[in-house]
Amino acid sequence: MAIVHPQIDPVALDLGFIQLHWYGLMYLLAFATAYGLALLRTKSRDDFTAEMVSDLVFFGSVGVILGGRIGYVILYNFSEFIANPTYLFRVWEGGMSFHGGFIGVLVAMWFFAKKYQKSAFTVLDFIAPCVPTGLLFGRIGNFINGELWGRVSDSNISHLMYFPQAAHADLALINSDSSLQALAQNIGGYLLLPRHPSQLYQAFTEGVLLFILLWWFSSKPRPRYAVSALFLLGYGCSRFTTEFFRQPDVGYELIFGWMSKGQLYSLPMIVFGVILMVLAYKNKVYDWQKAQTM
Repeated sequence: MAIVHPQIDPVALDLGFIQLHWYGLMYLLAFATAYGLALLRTKSRDDFTAEMVSDLVFFGSVGVILGGRIGYVILYNFSEFIANPTYLFRVWEGGMSFHGGFIGVLVAMWFFAKKYQKSAFTVLDFIAPCVPTGLLFGRIGNFINGELWGRVSDSNISHLMYFPQAAHADLALINSDSSLQALAQNIGGYLLLPRHPSQLYQAFTEGVLLFILLWWFSSKPRPRYAVSALFLLGYGCSRFTTEFFRQPDVGYELIFGWMSKGQLYSLPMIVFGVILMVLAYKNKVYDWQKAQTM
């Protein structure tokens, strides 16, 4: 028996003169957690300081916000932007692209590396283990907003959910395929279909599991490129897999009849991750060594 998505107020805190949305709160938690984890990483190595971490998180925050929003508009909703250019700035409505944010962070880390005269991959290897918690909070924000829901399923899975926010999409599916009528439930006057809570699947794989893997892997000195490579491989594979449970973006037909845009954009990450990992263990350049204990 599927359950109904809890209709959580998108406003987490309303002080009258200002409102704090859950989506914004998730970003604050993401940046604060990344800052704390990065500080913790400086305890085991001497090539990054607390002052550098402050700069690093600031550069990364700017990169992920600008890149994430611009990437979403260009990759997923460019027609809306052409019709109404102010759509780019309506961030409170949601709509951030990981792949756009990733490119934004790469550009930001390049500027940071130039400022501190470091290799860009030295910086990326340092910060990569701090990223998955941000992905975790982002996916939780998606779930709270009831957006980016999963695909319809007729499986006998107890955690399938009815998303009231998907009412129009569900009705369109029912009208196009009458057999789905048997799955529909009348909830609040709307016919809703059971869907995978794919936001939670992605929160667990891209957030929790990837964080554990990267934190463990980076706890020992690894050759330059290796940690970044593992991030690309881990994220690319988890995103590619969970996209099978996520509803494809409106207006985009599946490539080859099965591949979503998210999967298409993840493939280069997987390929580049493999290449970087091979280069890492071929070149064997180490940026830091674990301190010796007496």
